[in-house]
Amino acid sequence: MITLKEWMEIAQYRITEGSDYYAWGTVYALTSWSGDHDGYSLEIIFNPKTQVVHQVQACDYKHQRAYRLTNPDTPLEGADNQAWDDVKWIDLEADDDWIQKALAIVAGEDYDTRVSVPIELSDEELLKYMKLAHEQDITFNQLIERALVEIINKHDPNFLKNNK
Repeated sequence: MITLKEWMEIAQYRITEGSDYYAWGTVYALTSWSGDHDGYSLEIIFNPKTQVVHQVQACDYKHQRAYRLTNPDTPLEGADNQAWDDVKWIDLEADDDWIQKALAIVAGEDYDTRVSVPIELSDEELLKYMKLAHEQDITFNQLIERALVEIINKHDPNFLKNNK
């Protein structure tokens, strides 16, 4: 999970607000807002006593996108899926994915809007799938992406259409 130090560096140590986080009395939130309604905000929700981070958020107001990364060991009970207005949270699975998006949002740069999904493969499986990708003349990432899309479509054929 992202640490307070990492978040502070990404926010360039710019804190614009801090407060208790809603009904969770032991949890605190720090916000870094660019001051521009077409800019960004970053938020970190953590326990000030233990320093355990529960969630980090990155909101890109220019592109109407809201990303969050939640600590799987300490999820926030009752967290809403609505970021603001008609914008829903996009839940990320990997620290690096959130970091790369947050850095680009803060810098006002373009970024990959796809969600990275971490996978664990043994060395034997990795070699097998890399060879398969090579045989198909595609990258390993393309092979994995195709496999995930196929699995999602088998489970729910309308999921990808409804969640673009």
